[in-house]
Amino acid sequence: MTVKSDRPLALGFAELAFFSITALVADAMVKAAGVHLLGIETTGNQNLLVRIEGEVSAVEAALVAADERARQLGGSAVTHCLARPEAALTPLLHFPNAQNPLYGGRDQFLPADFPQPKDKPMNANEQALGILETQGLTALLEATDVMLKAANVTLVGKEKIGAAYVTVIVRGDVAAVKAAVDAGAKAVDGLGKLIAAHVIARPHADLVSLLPK
Repeated sequence: MTVKSDRPLALGFAELAFFSITALVADAMVKAAGVHLLGIETTGNQNLLVRIEGEVSAVEAALVAADERARQLGGSAVTHCLARPEAALTPLLHFPNAQNPLYGGRDQFLPADFPQPKDKPMNANEQALGILETQGLTALLEATDVMLKAANVTLVGKEKIGAAYVTVIVRGDVAAVKAAVDAGAKAVDGLGKLIAAHVIARPHADLVSLLPK
């Protein structure tokens, strides 16, 4: 939910590598403070940019959470807070989404793409998300097949960010999702490069809104 204030909302940016890692970091950011997830923008390679807005103190707290979560996941984030953004910056932050013709993925991941019910800060049905990312589509398809056979999970979809990086997302109860992700990660061996395989037990509604239902 967007924070209401008489003052201009601050903007926060966290740039890091890989969609799987970025999704977990974005989830941690919106859980850490009263900020709103504006979206995640691709760059055409492995890097993505998380955009948030909120009061300055909330944005700063969310960026600290981004740094901490990125380190926990073995990565790093470039973070920055714009306390008083110029109005002329708006077209660079809010623009129509599109499919990138080079790799067939979305140019950005927006909460407006798959909106969730209002006033529900957490995923209402409390289903977990399983996120597995590879470099190489063959590896991802094999891993997805194994995941769906290994446990009672539902396929959410796949996302591409360019440079052959592809992410598959499943949902279900925590135990099933963990079993599926563990099995899928093992299936990647020899077919491609495993980037990351993680479970989000209770994804924030802002993150869920970025993904197909």
